[in-house]
Amino acid sequence: MGAGGWVFPVELTRDILSFPALSGCTLVLYDIDIDAAAKTAKAAEQLIEIGGLAARVEIPADLPAALRGADFVLTVFQVGGVRAYAHDLLIPREYGIDQIVGDTLGPGGVFRGLRTIEALRVVAQTMLAECPGALLLNYTNPMSPNIWATDLLGVNVIGLCHSVQNTAELLAHELGVPLEEVTFDSAGVNHTAWFTTYRRGAEDLIPRIRSVMRARYLDETEPLLPRSDDPYESIERVRAELMELTGFFHTESSHHASEYWAWFRKTPELTSHYLDRHWDNLQISSTVDKEQTDQEFVDEARRDGILHGGEFAAPIMDSVVTGTPRIVYVNVRNDGLITNLAPDACVEVACVADRAGVRPIRYGALPPACAALNEVQIAVQRLTVRAAMTGSRELVHAAVALDPLTSAMSTLPKIHEMTDKMLAAEAEWLPQFGPSARRYAGDGYLAGPRQ
Repeated sequence: MGAGGWVFPVELTRDILSFPALSGCTLVLYDIDIDAAAKTAKAAEQLIEIGGLAARVEIPADLPAALRGADFVLTVFQVGGVRAYAHDLLIPREYGIDQIVGDTLGPGGVFRGLRTIEALRVVAQTMLAECPGALLLNYTNPMSPNIWATDLLGVNVIGLCHSVQNTAELLAHELGVPLEEVTFDSAGVNHTAWFTTYRRGAEDLIPRIRSVMRARYLDETEPLLPRSDDPYESIERVRAELMELTGFFHTESSHHASEYWAWFRKTPELTSHYLDRHWDNLQISSTVDKEQTDQEFVDEARRDGILHGGEFAAPIMDSVVTGTPRIVYVNVRNDGLITNLAPDACVEVACVADRAGVRPIRYGALPPACAALNEVQIAVQRLTVRAAMTGSRELVHAAVALDPLTSAMSTLPKIHEMTDKMLAAEAEWLPQFGPSARRYAGDGYLAGPRQ
């Protein structure tokens, strides 16, 4: 779902084809933009040819045909594309709220959630009719509200992100230890899960993480490590500050994390202090060349073979098909997995994937400060879900107003003004707020006037 997008559709296709048990599958590439899906199909067929595989590619004409008989469904879409996304970032900037990505919290995260949950409602209803036993693997942000809402709609859903594995690799690099020798525990909410253990054999590396990151990024008594040329990379001053506050390192980049809280983006000077590079995801999204990025995956496969790139989706699918057990980090309903976070929230925890499916492992209690920061995020997520599922404009306003960065940068009257402006600008993608909207009730969805 969203097969016409850039990067993820071809990357996940390559990952699936890298597993022998999956390499004879039928890949169904669905997108409302059929021409874009056809471009992805071209790259997929080249990968199949490179590997000499038996997989087949289909481009269905409609959603029921896409989902009919599916074993796995992957969602990677962005409702409204760049046109809607521009409103998420540009309107808040008029009010002094500068988001880098705007897909998790903030006004952008709330509105992306409102748009996406409505689309996921349609996906969920169609899955229950066409493939009720399928597993939905969601990559679409905002992760926590999307999984929260889709779970309420009765679909077997998990949410996948690469922030845990990427941060585990970053910490190994910072400490100068081989990643393959490290074991760890991580839990929290998506983009703010916490590494509460990090070990090399019997050695507890958490004290070293604290001392190294403090010296390198806060005290500046150690040299900074070389970074890649990716503009998303930055010095880790934001995460080091959050580690000082909580005692533990979390899973999202300093760039992205800077927009979650009230402490890092109040002035341009403060932002420059915490982040040494400017990174604007809207600008990148507006200029990306899909065919070029697709071709890069194909060229890499011609050079190196069809290799798994590290995302969890394909290994999970392989585990379900073959029974091979794996530990993966997945977003699911809490239900007591993290005992000091709300039981109805969506959390990111370790899970076992095997022939029985994906089963979460109970974590226990997070360190108190980590849990407190997560609960701030959960409050915004809960209001976003409820607003999307009831069509309540009042709850949209509350969700935006309770966001930490928004509340630090603006007054309530200005926040209301901004929220109304965003609702008007994005109305075409928010049918649940229209005069003839239907509404959700409990864990279902009922036809009728909005209440």
